[in-house]
Amino acid sequence: MSSDLGPEPHHQPPVLPYAEAEELARRHGMTQVAVRPSLGSYIKEIWLYRHLMWSLAKGEVVSQHRDNYLGILWSVINPILLGVAYYLIFGQLLGLSRDVDNFVAFLTVGLFTFSFISATLTSGARSLLGNVGMMRSLAFPRVLLPVVKVISEFVNNIPAFLVLVVIALITEEPVTWEWLLFPVALLIVVVMGLGIAMLISRAVHNVRDLANIVPLITRLLRYVSGVFFSIQVRFANIDDAPRWVGLVLEYQPVAVSLTLVRETLLEGFELRWETWAVAAGWAVLLFVAGFVVFWRGEGTYGRA
Repeated sequence: MSSDLGPEPHHQPPVLPYAEAEELARRHGMTQVAVRPSLGSYIKEIWLYRHLMWSLAKGEVVSQHRDNYLGILWSVINPILLGVAYYLIFGQLLGLSRDVDNFVAFLTVGLFTFSFISATLTSGARSLLGNVGMMRSLAFPRVLLPVVKVISEFVNNIPAFLVLVVIALITEEPVTWEWLLFPVALLIVVVMGLGIAMLISRAVHNVRDLANIVPLITRLLRYVSGVFFSIQVRFANIDDAPRWVGLVLEYQPVAVSLTLVRETLLEGFELRWETWAVAAGWAVLLFVAGFVVFWRGEGTYGRA
């Protein structure tokens, strides 16, 4: 007997019991996909795929600049052009340059550091949605995707961070031992960015509409995090303002990150243990929370 689809088989293959099928798959090195491994196994798996992570990060950096003549230099040019505009508007027109010494260095440190944080937030938000085909085709720890975004953004911003040192020298900031803490401050900011990227990527994957709110959040953070003004000075000029509001603005993750970097390069910002303790605390909290939250969603990423 036959049908339009071809001859009908006379003998159906036997259906194996679940235990036997599981043993057969294990014996041939097959593992079930789209499941969440244990936390320990997940960390080991990430280490095994570290070479894939570096390859993806390298490809991300190259692809971002392959259509530009100046390539990675745009990571320096864009913040500088934005800094010139902010200097004219906020520094000269609104007179905010009177709030701090060496407003040029103050402004550029804030802009360059915030540019990295905002890029991490924006690219991390779509790190999963932009790689659905890859997730459906390959088996690998999905957390590599937001991590790759943060690594590539940091590599893109390395020239900008080096320019910060040059600007500090040009504006006659004294070279002190605190400058040795500049890479440490950047490391704390990167760890914080990793946590933010993992959290936002999981949130946007679950609720796609949140991706439309990310640009608004980025703009809001730019204007409340002291990128181009001193939070302490501006808040002190507000009569009868609750002290706790100023503390929240000053020590929220983005604002304290900017202060952290400024304390390493600018003489006008004294090195304070409070800044480093809060910044390190935010970095650890966001990284651990982001990793655990992302891991709990492993096995759901890439599904329709």
